[in-house]
This record gives sequence, C-alpha cells and structure tokens, in this order.
Amino acid sequence: MAKTRCNDHVVGAILASWRYDITGISPEMSRDYENHFAECSHCRGRQKFHRGLDVTLAVLTSLAVLFFLFALAVVQHIKPLEHVAFVVLGLDISDMYHMLLSAGFAGLLFSIAALALVLTATPAPSYLSDLAAERRKVIEEHLPAAIRSMRSR
Repeated sequence: MAKTRCNDHVVGAILASWRYDITGISPEMSRDYENHFAECSHCRGRQKFHRGLDVTLAVLTSLAVLFFLFALAVVQHIKPLEHVAFVVLGLDISDMYHMLLSAGFAGLLFSIAALALVLTATPAPSYLSDLAAERRKVIEEHLPAAIRSMRSR
C-alpha cells in the first residue's frame, strides 16, 4: 500500500480506532465520515484493506467448517484407515475410529465458534450484503426492459 497521509488527522485517528467501520453510528455522523472517505485516499485505502481482511477471515473460517465436515464424512466412509490403524499403528479399530471422530467433532465445534466470533466481531456480513445489493443494481440496469417489468411484479 502506498505511503499516503490522512488529510484530517483527528478524523483519521477516530476511524483508525474503529478499524474504519462506520456501520453502527448515527446517520449524521456517518455523513461526515463518508465525506472524509470520499476526500481522503489514505483512509479509503485502509478501510478497503480492513474490509478485505474481515471478508478473508469469514471465508477462511467458513472453509474450516466445511473441511471438518468433510473430514467427518471421510472418517465414516474410508475403510483403508482401519488397515493403517490395525497394522501400522497397532491400534484397535474402534479406538482409532473414536479418536478420529472426537478430533473431527472438536475441530468442527471450534471452527463454528470461530466463525460465529468473526461474523459478530467484524462488519463482514453487512459489507458483503452491501456489495451484493450494489451488484444486483448493476445487473438489473443491464437487463432488457421486458425482464425488468416482470421483476417488478
């Protein structure tokens, strides 16, 4: 990121302490900060960076949940693991199964808790819904009039 400076250090310091998130403030204050974002390339770039970081955290924790669900499905259906557990590791098949199942459930619960924390502690859900609404408007503008008229019914 380029080394730019904020054009209003007081407002920039306030926004930095909020991680450039103005979703939960009053509309009067929001207008002032939106005007600052329009004028200040430094704060606009930092806000874009922080929203990208929030979305990345949400995507990674969602992927972790999916991977643990996949791991639990694999434990349920893969028989070669029984051979490895019995011959190579010297474990009883049921011991190995219970160990892997416990690890899978623990990872799944931890991933779900991490996802819940990310979604409540960051403005990623509102940011993504705003992006989706903007994209929907762009797509609707490019639709033929006949399809747009069907959409409004």
